[in-house]
Amino acid sequence: MNLEFGLIGFSLLICLGILLHHPSRTLGLPSLLIFMGVGLVIGNGEFGFVYDDFTLTSAIGAIALNIIVFVGGLSTSTASIRVAYKEGGMLSSLGVVFSTIVFAGIVFLLFDLPPVQCLLFGAIVSSTDAAAVFSILESKKLKLKEDTDTILEFESATNDPVALILVVLLTNLALTPDTVPSLASIGLELFLQIFVGLAIAVIIGKLCSWLLNSIKLEEYGLIPVFILASAVLAMYGSDLLGGNILLASYVVGVVIGNGVRRGMEVSRHFFNSLSWLAQAILFVALGLQIFPQELFKVFWQSLLPAFLLILVARPIAVQLCYLPFRKVSWQKKIFISSIGLKGATPIVFSLIPAAAGVENAVTMVHMVFFIVIISVFVQGGAIELLANKLNLKSSEKE
Repeated sequence: MNLEFGLIGFSLLICLGILLHHPSRTLGLPSLLIFMGVGLVIGNGEFGFVYDDFTLTSAIGAIALNIIVFVGGLSTSTASIRVAYKEGGMLSSLGVVFSTIVFAGIVFLLFDLPPVQCLLFGAIVSSTDAAAVFSILESKKLKLKEDTDTILEFESATNDPVALILVVLLTNLALTPDTVPSLASIGLELFLQIFVGLAIAVIIGKLCSWLLNSIKLEEYGLIPVFILASAVLAMYGSDLLGGNILLASYVVGVVIGNGVRRGMEVSRHFFNSLSWLAQAILFVALGLQIFPQELFKVFWQSLLPAFLLILVARPIAVQLCYLPFRKVSWQKKIFISSIGLKGATPIVFSLIPAAAGVENAVTMVHMVFFIVIISVFVQGGAIELLANKLNLKSSEKE
């Protein structure tokens, strides 16, 4: 297929997904399912077209995820960070590690896979998805007491970097099991990724903000273009120097979003549209990559891990994270334990070992698909009901 036919075909799929998006909202179906469903129907060979390229899908997913995380950072105020950084930071760091370990134990007991593959599976599904959390809270117009919604949003926006580090580390370990890295080397790698990612993002974000505030461009349409170029410099400059790209994406978004004083209203509309485009491309590509005839072979064996992730792994991880926060109400702990929404992020992460050729990785991709679907329906559907039952729904007007 040449480039022109590829662009035409992809554009038609996105248009179809957008046209189906509005009526689907009345049924409570998230955009993830609509765009992925379009890709599933079209790309599985039923219409004489087959798409099967884990490497390309992984690359598309990584770029789209960087944009989505950046836009999430751009919309995050420093006030919400001050409110949420303690609890949210614990959930987005140690919470990911605890969830990975607990779910790895569950997978080992259920399937008796090698420990490294169990840990890899746990890391893939350990993080909550920012796009899913933001969209469900926004669509239901939920404002929660005790800043619970702010903490969930902060966690979902900041836990991807730790999960990505674990996935990449465990993928390499699964490919070369004879070369086990030392704890010191792992610690140094984590420190470098975090430090370099933060440093590059803050420097470029501050420089971008200072330049835009000083120069005062007359053409407002150039402001989001300059911001986007600066974000790409921070993301891929950090990646090139050994920093964590997702952390850099989020931090540069926060710095620019809170630092630029002119044209941010125009910029936010631009980046909101860009985020939707990234999500549409990402979900359609994921749908094209997954073949229903292979997918449903693992349907039944995916159910128990999915529910144990929701009912066991996530609650244990959250309760461990909240041990230092003794004044937090039990209602808030239960709610956060129960709402660990998954989205496209785990599917994108599952493509990393699949593209690298890790044994059983393709099966993981298919199982992760069902885990995400079950999370969206079960946890997404329960969020408002649970908030009411636990008396966490705020009466404050939006």
